[in-house]
Amino acid sequence: MKKKNHLILCVIGLLMPFLVWAQTADKSDWAGGYPEGCTSITVGKLASFDGSVMTSHTDDSHRTRSWIDIVPDKTHKKGEVVNMYKRVQNDSLAMPAYGHQLVGSIPQVSQTYGYINTAYPSLNTKQLGIGESTFGGREELQSDQGLIDCQRLCLLMLERETTARGAIAMAGELLKEYGWNDYGEALTIADKNEVWHFEVVGPGRGKKGAVWVAQRVPDNHVSVNANASTIKEIDPDNKDMFMASENIYSVAQENGWWSPGESFQFCYVYAPESRTSLASRRREWRVFDLLAPSLKLDPNQSDYPFSVKPDTLVTLEKIISVFKDYYEGTPFDMTKDLTVTDENGKSIISPLASPHMPYDANKLYKINGGWGWLGERTIARWYTMYATIIQLRNWLPDEIGGVEWLAMDNVATSIYVPVYGCVSDLPVQYKTPGRVNGYTLNSAWWIFNRLGTLASQRWGEMRHDVDAVWMPMQKQLIEEQKSIDQEALKLFEKSPEKAIIFLDNYSNQQGEKVMEEAIKLGDFLWTKYDEKF
Repeated sequence: MKKKNHLILCVIGLLMPFLVWAQTADKSDWAGGYPEGCTSITVGKLASFDGSVMTSHTDDSHRTRSWIDIVPDKTHKKGEVVNMYKRVQNDSLAMPAYGHQLVGSIPQVSQTYGYINTAYPSLNTKQLGIGESTFGGREELQSDQGLIDCQRLCLLMLERETTARGAIAMAGELLKEYGWNDYGEALTIADKNEVWHFEVVGPGRGKKGAVWVAQRVPDNHVSVNANASTIKEIDPDNKDMFMASENIYSVAQENGWWSPGESFQFCYVYAPESRTSLASRRREWRVFDLLAPSLKLDPNQSDYPFSVKPDTLVTLEKIISVFKDYYEGTPFDMTKDLTVTDENGKSIISPLASPHMPYDANKLYKINGGWGWLGERTIARWYTMYATIIQLRNWLPDEIGGVEWLAMDNVATSIYVPVYGCVSDLPVQYKTPGRVNGYTLNSAWWIFNRLGTLASQRWGEMRHDVDAVWMPMQKQLIEEQKSIDQEALKLFEKSPEKAIIFLDNYSNQQGEKVMEEAIKLGDFLWTKYDEKF
């Protein structure tokens, strides 16, 4: 009977967050029943521990693709084109997904660079990396006249450019000619010397083109985008810090959102609703507070600086810990109200506690705020598809300098594996589109999703078992990076091809290793906690 009661409680704990979520979630944060919203953190080269430039991305959407593959460098014939698509919801598969509706094409260039093909293409062979975060923007700005959406723009940047400035300039030219057909988006574009935030919205219904602005993160600063436009005052004459479309003022004036002589702040002119999102502002505060606590920023203020100088140089370990964060130790700690009293009157963490989902049920648990675009949410999320932290290093050859630290599923129960930008292939499980076809341990995403879903059932206890395995492994991966780089550099000086083979093998071996450990860890949790479910 005791085990049966525990099982009933566990099932209730699983279902109730989704019932409350369905009642409280703001529709603007949905994608056909699935919430979306990504976080990207950027680090300038003088703010990082080793001089690398960093960008990052958590793909917080259970509709985007779960598989990852490598697209090689290619030579193209005259007359070839790049097909352009618009994302549409596809609910005909085993799990909700996106389909892609062909809307046109643009001419292909003669030579393209290879890249890591995540849902939002992320790193090319020339040390150009991209993160992403949707902020929406004014609804009346959306237009179906354009050809280019966010995923295709990432692809075009990585295929054709080697620098952040070049990618932004190219984007401006292509968007002016072919048009933007997506929601308001922020791309965090980094090369081996600097990182920029690029924000883009449509030109208005029935029009072709785009309105965009880009701001560089100072070399000694960090910045964040968490589903809200963050670029405020701009100075287009300061070419070292800003870039913008030529219509940035005219579109605002034509629509009555701004008049000459008034203060112009891009985020309030083109995406004012995004600045009202507590889910965004709280993440902005948390990132800055973790990296620059001396600023003592108010967690309830409406605006934060575009970027800040961190108190100490940002290490990989630190940025990983930020992405795993769920506000523990703050007034917004998601476990603070998740305690129960046992038969002896002792307060214990509830077996229903989950850092992935309590804010999806925070009205039930009386946790601060409300779910959705306007409510609370943490940086770590149960519906993350994959996450990246990209390192770009100007003192190393491109084949060695660009590294994408890649984690599958919820980063709170996952581990980042280094995938060098020169790799030619990934383990078959990473390339298997398993999610849309249903559960299978032949898919890397399902392997980690299985572990994360299981751990969330008794998070108060299971997280310690997960950390006991992942934390030492993560530490080892980070610590051995220097020796791997050195070995690759020695090989590169003799033969670049041998260096690429070495890094290819290394990245693939680590991917295989963490998948094996994730399966074993899941089996261990099932066994250890069987009597407690």
